[in-house]
Amino acid sequence: MENLDQIAVENFRNYLRIRSVHPNPDYDGCVAFLENQAKTLGLPMKVFYCFPNKPIVIISWIGREPQLPSIMLNGHMDVVPVFEDEWTYDPFGAEMDDKGNIYARGTQDMKSVSIQYLEAIRRLRKENVTFRRTIHVSFVPDEELGGIEGMKAFVKSEEFKKLNVGFALDEGMANEDNTLPLFYGERTRWAMIIHCPGQPGHGSLLLDNTAGEKARKILDKFYEFREQERRKLEDPNVTTGDVTTVNLTIMKGGVQNNVIPPEFALAIDCRIALTVDLEIFEATLNEWCKEAGDGVWIEYQQKRPRIPPTKLDESNPYWIAFKKASDNMNLQLHNQIFPGATDSRYIRELDIPALGFSPMNNTPVLLHDHDEYLNKDVFLRGVEIYRQLIPAVANVEEKTK
Repeated sequence: MENLDQIAVENFRNYLRIRSVHPNPDYDGCVAFLENQAKTLGLPMKVFYCFPNKPIVIISWIGREPQLPSIMLNGHMDVVPVFEDEWTYDPFGAEMDDKGNIYARGTQDMKSVSIQYLEAIRRLRKENVTFRRTIHVSFVPDEELGGIEGMKAFVKSEEFKKLNVGFALDEGMANEDNTLPLFYGERTRWAMIIHCPGQPGHGSLLLDNTAGEKARKILDKFYEFREQERRKLEDPNVTTGDVTTVNLTIMKGGVQNNVIPPEFALAIDCRIALTVDLEIFEATLNEWCKEAGDGVWIEYQQKRPRIPPTKLDESNPYWIAFKKASDNMNLQLHNQIFPGATDSRYIRELDIPALGFSPMNNTPVLLHDHDEYLNKDVFLRGVEIYRQLIPAVANVEEKTK
């Protein structure tokens, strides 16, 4: 087991050293690394392309009853950019300090989970066990860009349909205490630009109907609403995934300090709680625009429909198996709605149950942050957790999705 632990840590660090960072991720390096992993595991690997230079890698372990819906263990290969001068260590060096903390971009988001899948499978293969259902370990591109040329395109392909996926696991988040977040759904994202046209003119005048006045009024509405939602978080039982968040992310308009512009455009990032009626919410937004002044309108850059969350009850045999295995390990799960967005949404949109889970407790949340790290022992415990979770879901008896 000690040798397997060494292999797992070294594979993790080597995967972290591949600069699969935007804007030019080294996907070829990831494919080469994964080809070697598949060989050492004795498993077949296929590479698909929905878009040029955007590989989708599938490593498969065929089950005893391959006609049954399969299990997908999904992870994304890409990582977000870094500000290297803000890092204590080389963000792609995967250096380990004397406490066992491994520093690199992607340690938490989410190269650790992908390697944990593979290393759990390595242990299970050495035990010569078999499972009823086929397991597909998937490695997809561009999740950090929204998955448009990754999972979103892949789930529409014939190659995905042939996988016959019945249940999926994907990324979660770290947590600072001993509990492990378990994500069964995601909020609905609307990305919008509020256009506020108005009377242009000289900056020395007090004109009516200016773009600035309308922008102020609409922002007042958004920030009053934002404060109402923020106050809900004062309840310790409420998480960010339970409320609707709105944030001003970009402001455009104006050409010169002494010229009143003809328009201000306000970019708003909105993540809508699953409890919100979208029709009523949209009507509220339209009313805010009307109250802000003539001509204020919304351009939707993204307007996702509500995707039902994965059910956590007796109707979902995969959840029952996952929960039983978790209880056997005395894991303290905290079921919640994911505050951001992952590739799970594209799988749930097909009515396939999916759970987001990253076994990283007692760990500060550092995804997308400087000095992102994961402790070696936390990583290895995650391998053992998946070594027990994977058999549980892969042996579910029900033959329907």
